[in-house]
Amino acid sequence: MFKHAILCAALFAPLCAQAATDADLRDIRTQIEQLKKSYEQRISQLEQRLQQAEADSKHAASTAAQAQATAQQASRPPAAANSFNPAISMILSGTYGQFQQDPSIPATGFAMSPNNNSHTRSFSLKESELGITADIDPQFRGVATLSLAPTGGLSAENAFIQTTTLGNGFNLKFGRFFSGLGYLNDQHSHTWDFVDQPLVYVSMWDNQLGEDGMQLKWLAPTDTFIELGAELGRGLGFPGSDRQTHNGPGAAVLFAHVGDDIGYSDSWRAGISLHQTKQVNAVSNNVPDLPGTLGGVSNSFTGNTKTTGLDFVWKHAPNGDTTITNFKLQGEYFRRQENGMLTYDIAAANTTDSYAVTQSGWYLQGVYQFMPMWRVGLRYDQLDPGTAQVGALNAANVISSYGYTPKRSTVMLDYSPSEFSRLRLQLAQDKSRQGLTDNQLFLQYIMSLGAHGAHQF
Repeated sequence: MFKHAILCAALFAPLCAQAATDADLRDIRTQIEQLKKSYEQRISQLEQRLQQAEADSKHAASTAAQAQATAQQASRPPAAANSFNPAISMILSGTYGQFQQDPSIPATGFAMSPNNNSHTRSFSLKESELGITADIDPQFRGVATLSLAPTGGLSAENAFIQTTTLGNGFNLKFGRFFSGLGYLNDQHSHTWDFVDQPLVYVSMWDNQLGEDGMQLKWLAPTDTFIELGAELGRGLGFPGSDRQTHNGPGAAVLFAHVGDDIGYSDSWRAGISLHQTKQVNAVSNNVPDLPGTLGGVSNSFTGNTKTTGLDFVWKHAPNGDTTITNFKLQGEYFRRQENGMLTYDIAAANTTDSYAVTQSGWYLQGVYQFMPMWRVGLRYDQLDPGTAQVGALNAANVISSYGYTPKRSTVMLDYSPSEFSRLRLQLAQDKSRQGLTDNQLFLQYIMSLGAHGAHQF
């Protein structure tokens, strides 16, 4: 019996062992599944805690940054005390002048012009120019150029606001400024290539046309330089007159400029302009008359004035490098038509009748930098007084034709140790006054103190 029991145990032992093994495996699998679920839950919890910690960290950093910005703002001075940081410059200039004739005598046929050539004999302090430029805010910038007269006194030569964000090539300027007509007109005197302006500027624009008003420019989005401009002004600058009893603009200007590069060494710009204004009781003194009145007479003119102009400039610099040698050729032509009523000898005869005249003038000049810091220049300018149409009442009083062509030839040599200083010698033979040839000599210095913006083309 015992043997049979042993035999049965031996036969059924493997089956029992197999059964135990299967139960263990099921148990192990169950534990593994439980562990997986447990770890997945733990991992999910840890990921949630990580995300929360990151969010808390970002919030803390943002709060700290805001606190720091607030602290910095609190410790910073008020914006008005810190944002205005202008560029300031001062131009100092002076001349020594030597003349054979009285420089105040006007060009023949242009006695009705102010003839403000600013020439003086011997040593003379010229206009000192104080310039202030600054951004006002993201939309506007301001420019002020104050003129300190040699005899004392301060005047606003330029004082205007410019827009900076109109876009599409538009720019609006309003205030007091030099007109954009021609080429030389809106350039300040310290940038001129000669001591003085050409005769046509002296006679037709009283050196420069300045205006109180507004100017709109448009720069075309093209590879070729194309600029169009329009101005409306008070008409204060000659040949206009200050009409304080009238509302609205007293002068208007239209101009257009086009230019381009030719290779790497050459560039050019050409322009056309139109100026219209009205003179009201504009008095001219010391005007020669047919009766030969000693010292001339004083006349008054009221009428319309229209001036058209052409300008051109060409520049050459080998491979575009202007530091060693370069050459600039420029010229301008202006033609003026006046039509109105002229009152002859307002102090005595006081005779008024019609008056119309067409006058013109031009200049051509070249400036060559033949070595670093040294330049030489040559200029020729000429005027045409025209022939006036004088009403019958003044036909025996007013000179209609002078039969003379005013002209002048000028040569200059200047030395510029840097962009901030210039010394110049200039010689001229002035034949703008009939029978009064004037050989002139000038010595000039121009010095720039402080920041100064780039000059135009």
